[in-house]
Amino acid sequence: MADNADVSRRRFLQTAAGGTAVAAATGTAAAQEGNETAGNETSGNETAGNETSGGGGGGGGEQAGPPDLGGYLDDANLYEGEVADETGSDTVTVQVGAGSSGLAFDPPAVHVDNGATVQWEWTGEGGAHNVVSDDDVFESGDPVDTTGVQFEYTFEEDGIYNYYCMPHEASGMLGSIVVGTDYPTKSTGGGGGGGGVPSIPGPAKSIGVATAFVMSASLGLAYFFMKYGGDYETPS
Repeated sequence: MADNADVSRRRFLQTAAGGTAVAAATGTAAAQEGNETAGNETSGNETAGNETSGGGGGGGGEQAGPPDLGGYLDDANLYEGEVADETGSDTVTVQVGAGSSGLAFDPPAVHVDNGATVQWEWTGEGGAHNVVSDDDVFESGDPVDTTGVQFEYTFEEDGIYNYYCMPHEASGMLGSIVVGTDYPTKSTGGGGGGGGVPSIPGPAKSIGVATAFVMSASLGLAYFFMKYGGDYETPS
């Protein structure tokens, strides 16, 4: 009888071990398949995102993203956080002396292609104005209170060009020109560098939990029968 019980226990242990191995293999394969699927989907999303971000703007270049003006226009008159998109135009006009007070550039921020010419057109409102680059790249000269286009400049290097009206800088008469595609950009919060831990799909998680449960149950039963034995008979 003891021999039969030993045989039964051995068979049980062999069966439990086999079932555990199969369950573990199945769970591992499913998890790998799920991870590969997740990786492919992530890769596809990133590719689609890159293509989408590269499709904007004119001039055939890849759009870098939302320009970072560094807070230069935070107190600018007429500025509401938007950059007017004038890419694709050879010539772009900015009004000088815009707004109800005549102390603004309109649009205060504009995006143009590399090689485009910006013309500043005086409205005759708000007194005498001029256009002065913050980094001394361009300057219209002494302030004037006439009307019409009094100054123009052709941009041949990508970047962000901030400028102001010298008599009314403190009053918020500020402007920015974004040129081309190579310029400082705002962080979109999409996560850079791929440093995050890849997520595991729901089905793979479920299979992993089930596999762990089966393995635990099998090992628990095996321990029980090894310790306490069993009164089993095998067919003669």
